[in-house]
Amino acid sequence: MGIKRGTTLATAAIVVVLAATACGPTDDKAADTTKPVGAAAAQDYGQAPAAADGAAGAAGAAGAKPAGQLTAAPNDQLGQVLTDSAGLTLYRFDKDTAKPPKSNCDGDCAKTWPVVAAGDATAAAGMDPALLGEVVRTDGSKQLTVAGWPAYRYNKDAKAGDVNGQGVGGVWFAFGPDGKKAAKAEAAAPAPAEGGAAEADGKLSVAKDPKLGDHIVDGKGMTVYRFKPDTQWPMTSKCVGDCLTKWPVVAPVEKAKDKGIVEKNYTVLNRPDGQKQQSVDCWPVYTFSGDKKPGDINGQGVGGTWYAVSPDGKLITVQ
Repeated sequence: MGIKRGTTLATAAIVVVLAATACGPTDDKAADTTKPVGAAAAQDYGQAPAAADGAAGAAGAAGAKPAGQLTAAPNDQLGQVLTDSAGLTLYRFDKDTAKPPKSNCDGDCAKTWPVVAAGDATAAAGMDPALLGEVVRTDGSKQLTVAGWPAYRYNKDAKAGDVNGQGVGGVWFAFGPDGKKAAKAEAAAPAPAEGGAAEADGKLSVAKDPKLGDHIVDGKGMTVYRFKPDTQWPMTSKCVGDCLTKWPVVAPVEKAKDKGIVEKNYTVLNRPDGQKQQSVDCWPVYTFSGDKKPGDINGQGVGGTWYAVSPDGKLITVQ
């Protein structure tokens, strides 16, 4: 069959929860200013919308194609990305599991994210062939796995080198040749302050942007964001592991200095990883490693799950 089975240890994501009596339920829901429908709603749950009619979308699991000769292709943003023999990027899904290998992408999901069939897959140069394996799907077909993770293509990648699926829904990521999420080493977030949180210079403040209007920034003028999968009650951060590399948590700040920002439920989340994270109205807040200078809003709308924060702690969902 040309592939070798391999397994890796996968670390279970730890959901960060703080049960604090100060953080009770309010009228503020995950989507504060607009309620996503249709395609936007699908992305909120970690799935891109159902594919339009077409060869890639209609194929689904039944028409899955093998990968052939894999290549570790260079990408300016992501470093090396694993591609198939046609140069199309291969992806992994955070809601799948690698130990044991299991795909949780079926139906419309498999139309948008066509599975890569097991068979005739050859490891890329410099890649450990033992990382390649297979998993039997619910329909009985066999899907290629890389380091235990089921492999997919994205039906919106039209040509070799496209990485349009990167970060979709906050759960879809391009493979690196080691089976991990592709990530360029030099693109990692700056070294965090003590405790692992991004330095906020002791205060938050309100800035004005022509597109976003009034929004919260940290002491360095960097935009502050919320993650839609987080919850307010109980106060929960679902950004863990690799997520924190791109979205460093905001360290606790002095409330008295944060003029113009809601004072209600201005609390600190004690994370199991030892970090302390500032919250606004019981919503954990973050900065974005892709913002390089004050005023940048590159994190706005990423994956349909990351949004800037208004002074009253609500999401700013304008695009």
